[in-house]
Amino acid sequence: MASSPVVVMRLLASAYAVAEKAGTIVRKVLYSGDLGIVEKTGVNDLQTLADRLVQKSICASLSQNFPRITIIGEEDLPSEAVEEDLIEISQYDAILQKPCPDEYSNLKEEELVVWVDPLDGTKEYTEGKRPLDQRSVLCLITGLLDHVTVLIGIAYKGKAIAGVINQPFYNYQVGADATLGRTLWGMLGLGAFGFQLQEVPEGKRIITTTRSHSNKVVTEAVQAMDPHHVIRVGGAGNKIIQLVEGKASAYVFASPGCKKWDTCAPEAILHAVGGKLTDMHGNNYQYSADVKHMNSAGVLATLRNHQYYVSRVPLSVLQALSSD
Repeated sequence: MASSPVVVMRLLASAYAVAEKAGTIVRKVLYSGDLGIVEKTGVNDLQTLADRLVQKSICASLSQNFPRITIIGEEDLPSEAVEEDLIEISQYDAILQKPCPDEYSNLKEEELVVWVDPLDGTKEYTEGKRPLDQRSVLCLITGLLDHVTVLIGIAYKGKAIAGVINQPFYNYQVGADATLGRTLWGMLGLGAFGFQLQEVPEGKRIITTTRSHSNKVVTEAVQAMDPHHVIRVGGAGNKIIQLVEGKASAYVFASPGCKKWDTCAPEAILHAVGGKLTDMHGNNYQYSADVKHMNSAGVLATLRNHQYYVSRVPLSVLQALSSD
């Protein structure tokens, strides 16, 4: 009789399934026209109904199947009963069929920490659909909805080992009949799936950075990379997708604005294909349950040649960002 898949593979398979459900929720809220927006700390730090519903769905679904894992979500939500239609108990069978890397085959639930960003790129989400005229006919704003992702990262002993990224609006520009959404996933020692790995043309330095949180230090760090081109987009998950699909060489964000739930899942997927994500000093981030949530020393991520980009960071930028 075949043995049951190990805990971490079942957790990853569940995370995939609930991320797919999350994508459906994100689309449904947007199309309703009522985003339920509230400001958390200001106009650049927003929370929508989709943020709240998706976090409830992910946390309740994973907790039901894995009651001893630690889950840390971005949104500070009150404890309350979760509607049954938000619960997802299925698992993605293709993950269950994969062999678990030996080093993770005996992990226990209580050793795993899950970091959840229910809606990465919230600002772009709120700007992605706007009234077309005074009768409030809604239209999609080209490009912005590609920035939106749902992130579920799994960490063990402080290291991001697996992750899921759902892109709810992938394909939305293709046409009305297009199938919307896709889910990327990866695990150290196993690889990454759901996309075609590509690299930028050799010799090209294309930098992806923040669309709405720039400042003098961020700009200085980007320019120090001597880029041929700079792409300014929203969402940490979206920027890592740009790296693995050959649209950018490096993700440079010399600011403490990013949090652990922004980077855990993307880091795991990037590392699974040989990339690297660190702070601007070149130090690894830790994802244990007791670490501070802020990535205080910024984010520097690459698919290749990470040390080159670390070496280009100016001393003034390093001095402005204290390493953890």
